[in-house]
Amino acid sequence: MPAIDQSRVLVLATHGFEQSELEVPRDALKERGATVHVVSLDGEKIRGWKGSDWGTEVPADAALADVSAADYDAIVLPGGQINPDILRTKPEAISLVKDFHAAGKIIAAICHGPWLLVEAGIVKDLPVTSYHSIRTDVENAGGKWEDSAVVCERGIVTSRSPDDLQAFVDKLVEEIREGRHQRHAA
Repeated sequence: MPAIDQSRVLVLATHGFEQSELEVPRDALKERGATVHVVSLDGEKIRGWKGSDWGTEVPADAALADVSAADYDAIVLPGGQINPDILRTKPEAISLVKDFHAAGKIIAAICHGPWLLVEAGIVKDLPVTSYHSIRTDVENAGGKWEDSAVVCERGIVTSRSPDDLQAFVDKLVEEIREGRHQRHAA
């Protein structure tokens, strides 16, 4: 069982991420001793979305082109409408998610973040939750959508919204401690 304080977690985001969905997992994992890197498309600061307007900027630790799934134990995909909608159009972002999946590493997506899982083709026959507005997208991709605070199957953790962040973080930590999971290729 890997120790959380020895784990390395990548948070993939771009402009328009839901502020709390990036900051709460990042900070909770850091408080437990994990190494957490925020990765943006270009390695530059990204601005969040909070409520009905732009939030604050978060510095990035690296650019997407400079990271590899091989260097991390888990990936966190924050939601917000804008962030995952942009990321799912970037082949390099989808490729990274697929690499985490193929390696059996932990994937955690909240709110609209499961859009990246849909685009990567990894939700077929998988129990998944998300923000209710993308339920049809999840189901059309073959996912088994549930209205639950957190759903986890084979190291893929999904959650609905900022209201569920505590359950999301708790399950993410548990899955990191469990380590890699066997999966079918996407």
